[in-house]
Amino acid sequence: MTGVVTAVEKSWTVSSADEMETLGARFAGAINGGGVIFLDGPLGAGKTTWTRGFLQALGHQGAVKSPTYTLVESYFLPGGVVHHFDLYRLGDPEELEYMGVRDYFSADARCLVEWPERGDGIIGEADIVLTLRYCDDGRALSARANSGKGGGLLLQLT
Repeated sequence: MTGVVTAVEKSWTVSSADEMETLGARFAGAINGGGVIFLDGPLGAGKTTWTRGFLQALGHQGAVKSPTYTLVESYFLPGGVVHHFDLYRLGDPEELEYMGVRDYFSADARCLVEWPERGDGIIGEADIVLTLRYCDDGRALSARANSGKGGGLLLQLT
């Protein structure tokens, strides 16, 4: 795994699922308190694998699957709550209002959102946008901070 840093952006190349999980775990170790991370990328790019590493680093012991049909899976962990959203099958962003989505985005919650563009106008802004793409022998990831909190988190990652 290799990394490159700029002021509020960072990028990595990973070549295996284990490296993807390790990167997710590094993010979990750097985030203090609540925060919102958007996970952007095509199907199969590794968003859920990254999330698995994030959750396991915070103490989750079971399986991690993408909540494609339920839209959100909440994990109540020793370090705090993590809400994992998958908006891929969302028909209309207004559907999120019916489920009380704004309540999930509390100041102390960590929210990981796959397919965030499907919730435009409802879910607000991310502290970090993590973009995953296919590359030669693995995946290329780039993280961009959208807030001071996001910038601080990215600066903590080595």
